[in-house]
Amino acid sequence: MLDTTTIEALRALGLSHFILSQLAPMEGQEPSTLWRVTEVQREQLGLQSEQGTCRARALPALQQALFAEARQLAVGDWVLARRNALGETWVHRRLAPLNCLQRRDPSGQRQTLVSNVDTALLLMGLDHDFNLARLDRYLVLAHSSGVPALLVLSKADLCRDPAARVQEVRQHLTHSRNAVLDVLAVDGTQADTVKQLRPWLGLGQTLVLLGSSGAGKSTLTNTLCEASLQPTQNVRGDDSRGRHTTTVRRLHGTAEGACIIDTPGLRGLQLDASAAELAQAFDDVQALARGCRFRNCSHGDEPGCAVRAELAPARLRSYQKLQRELARDSVGPLERRARFNERAAMGREAMAHKRSKRGEA
Repeated sequence: MLDTTTIEALRALGLSHFILSQLAPMEGQEPSTLWRVTEVQREQLGLQSEQGTCRARALPALQQALFAEARQLAVGDWVLARRNALGETWVHRRLAPLNCLQRRDPSGQRQTLVSNVDTALLLMGLDHDFNLARLDRYLVLAHSSGVPALLVLSKADLCRDPAARVQEVRQHLTHSRNAVLDVLAVDGTQADTVKQLRPWLGLGQTLVLLGSSGAGKSTLTNTLCEASLQPTQNVRGDDSRGRHTTTVRRLHGTAEGACIIDTPGLRGLQLDASAAELAQAFDDVQALARGCRFRNCSHGDEPGCAVRAELAPARLRSYQKLQRELARDSVGPLERRARFNERAAMGREAMAHKRSKRGEA
């Protein structure tokens, strides 16, 4: 379906053997062009291939199939498309992605953020944006998707002692073997940032920038691409909050040959992870728990708790909070209603008991 020249050209866009393997069974079918999704805006898609870029839409049949599977087209996807007699490009197939970074939206529905990513760059500003609890949440997002994470502490020029912040993060994650690939403090406006990130910017690699608004994602994108591709704004002076300069996810090519996906800051990050994926992200808790005196230790007030003795307190609080969220979100509507009715009945019983003690009817 693809000749050698086309394959080599698409490798610069992140084409992998996993995606190529899905094309072999399609030999002999009606000719299609392989594209990578670079932008999604409602029904409009931005696509790129060795032929260049174009705008497209997904066929209704594909939209219905994806809806039935609770999936959506996302930046980073590989798709097959055809042009009709009117010159319009229509996507008719989405190739299965190697991985997807997903969250739950405010209504509880699964939302795919990006697909087919090699490395997640977790950005956290060395100003008011510095927050270890948020870092732990983003780490679960990355690990639950099977994507290695690299922590980038941006705005190093605004911090008196960036090295101390780096050490603080390392101590927070000291017992975890798979937390992050590395912790880097950078000034995203400077060209030497490219040198610091070069090991992850190889030809055909795909990176996604994740972090809150104002963390410096768009600034870093412009530096890595050596172009003003994304508008940037200053954060608020009192709390370093950003202004959502980036409104859609977009894939760009860097000067080093990698692809980078800039994303809007997430106002809320409700995780879409299982109990097993949460445990994997907090492998330090699981490893230390083997030394607890009690097998069913909750790492609360029990004596002989190895986790509480060794783990950074902030890290343990993150784990316990995410555990509670997971338990709450895993409860179905019927069980939620039953629990509500049970609490309401207990409340009525307590009120009746009080009235009887006061001699009321």
